[in-house]
Amino acid sequence: MQEILKIKQLFAQNNLKLDTMQAEQFYKYYSLLIETNKVMNLTAITDFEDVIVKHFIDSVINCAHFSTCAYVCDIGTGAGFPGIPLKIMRPDLKITLVDSLNKRITFLNDVINALNLKDITAIHTRAQELQQIVPRETFDYTVSRAVAPLNILLELCIPYTKLSGEMIAYKGNNITPEIDSAQNALKVLNSTIKATEEYQIVGKEQYNRNIIYITKIDHTDSKYPRQKNKITQNPL
Repeated sequence: MQEILKIKQLFAQNNLKLDTMQAEQFYKYYSLLIETNKVMNLTAITDFEDVIVKHFIDSVINCAHFSTCAYVCDIGTGAGFPGIPLKIMRPDLKITLVDSLNKRITFLNDVINALNLKDITAIHTRAQELQQIVPRETFDYTVSRAVAPLNILLELCIPYTKLSGEMIAYKGNNITPEIDSAQNALKVLNSTIKATEEYQIVGKEQYNRNIIYITKIDHTDSKYPRQKNKITQNPL
C-alpha cells in the first residue's frame, strides 16, 4: 500500500526504522484519528504527511531514550500523543494514558483495541486526581506534549514520577522563557533539569523542536499537585 511505504519513508528520513507491522499500526491510527476527528475535536492537523511527521514522528523521536520495560505515564495525552506512538515503536514500554475528557478516553481505547496493543491503559481523570487511582511516585517516566507551560506541567507530572525518575516535556522551538519561569517550580518540587535536546523533524519542511529532561531528586510534598484553579491562578 502506498501509504505504508510513505510512512516508512518519512520515518527513515528522520532516522527511525519501522517494520511493516508498525507502519500498518501507524496508518490505522491515522485513519481512526481522522475519522473520529469529524465528530470530535482531536487535532487541527489532518493532512496525512503532517500527521505522520508533526504528531507521530515528533512523539517518538527520542524513543531510544527510555529504559527497557519502563513504566511511562502520559499526562494530558489528548489524542494519544506521545503515548500511543511510543507504544507502537517500543512495545516493551508499559504505558498509562491520562486525560480529563471521557470522549477522548473512548477514542483511545478504540485505538488500543484496533491496534491490538498490550500493557497500555487509558484513565479518565485529571492529573490532580490521578493519585486516587495510581500511587504517587510510581512511574519511571512521566511525559507530556503540548499541554501547559513548564512551570504548570511540573506540578502535574513530578508527583507521579518516582525518585530518580524522569519527567520528559516535548516542546516547540524557544524553550528559554519557559525554563526561566520554571525555576521556582523546579525547586519546590525537588527536581532539576538534567538536559535539553534540540532536534529537527523533517517533512514538507524542517521543524525545530526541543525536549526537556527533568530528574526528580527528592520526594514531592503531598500537597502537590494542587487543584486546577489553584495551579492556574497561582502557578509555582
